Amino acid sequence: MRASRLISLILLLQSRETMTATELARELEVSERTVYRDVLALSAAGVPVYADRGRAGGYRLLGGYRTRLTGLTRDEAEALFLAGLPGPAGDMGLADAVAAAELKVLAALPPSLRDAPARTGQRFHLDVPGWFREAGPPPLLAELARAVWRDRLVELRYRRGDREVTRAVAPYGLVLKNGVWYLVGRVGDGWRTYRVDRVVGVEVGEEGFPRDEGFDLGAYWREQAEAFLRDILRAEVTVRLSPAGLRALRHLVDAPFVHAEAVAAAGRPDGQGRVVLRLPVESVEVAYAQLLALGPEVEVLDPPELRARCAAAARRAAALYADDAADAGQR
Repeated sequence: MRASRLISLILLLQSRETMTATELARELEVSERTVYRDVLALSAAGVPVYADRGRAGGYRLLGGYRTRLTGLTRDEAEALFLAGLPGPAGDMGLADAVAAAELKVLAALPPSLRDAPARTGQRFHLDVPGWFREAGPPPLLAELARAVWRDRLVELRYRRGDREVTRAVAPYGLVLKNGVWYLVGRVGDGWRTYRVDRVVGVEVGEEGFPRDEGFDLGAYWREQAEAFLRDILRAEVTVRLSPAGLRALRHLVDAPFVHAEAVAAAGRPDGQGRVVLRLPVESVEVAYAQLLALGPEVEVLDPPELRARCAAAARRAAALYADDAADAGQR
């Protein structure tokens, strides 16, 4: 435990140059007294760490000092190469950079861990695109990725329906969702999301833009994804589900929050163990296709037109098996 903490302390100083004992204690989740003892232990082991006194002081490493990655465990080393699985990085034009970084990490590893990339490649493969999608990246993805890295303003020509629109965008980030790349950027005072495969032209300007360091790409994407799903759920159905139907329902709805919120709002099970749920759905047509998959585990209560369609489908299905039922009765 202490060895891992000492390595973390060195890596923190390598990445941030100067840190106070208070900052180190907060990052390492230990007391300042422990930081003092750890610094003394590193100095005794020959690590050139020293303290600058004064208001702007703190601990720092002697200029140019770098540690080799001898403190990595096997799990950590293999996880590091797992993070670099080929695919998305290559799509963004970073395959050479990733390969070079992996070579440098590999050279720094002790001999006992140099089989980490081979073991990882034998055990894990990332297949990002969804089924029935072309695997190739959008043609302009690499150019957009360079603009994102360099914080450069871009002028996008974007296909919207049967026409093209042009927008000046400050490109903040790229998101890969089910094999589809999206660009998130600021347009004027608002945020916009563009499918990269619908971008037909990109002009990267020489002018940069001041990035809002408080912008959280992951949080923004989660919020927008949920808002999108809620927006398309414009109808509602009421159903009575058996315990088996309730378990299967989570695999049919498009958004996890739909199932969770519906179950939380449901009443108590009746004498047969069935519960009544009100479900937001995209449309009655979509609900019909989804609920048929539950068969006799679901009864549609409302709206009446959906109940009638499901009842008719049940009668047609029963007619298909009528002869089998009669034969079984005779036996």
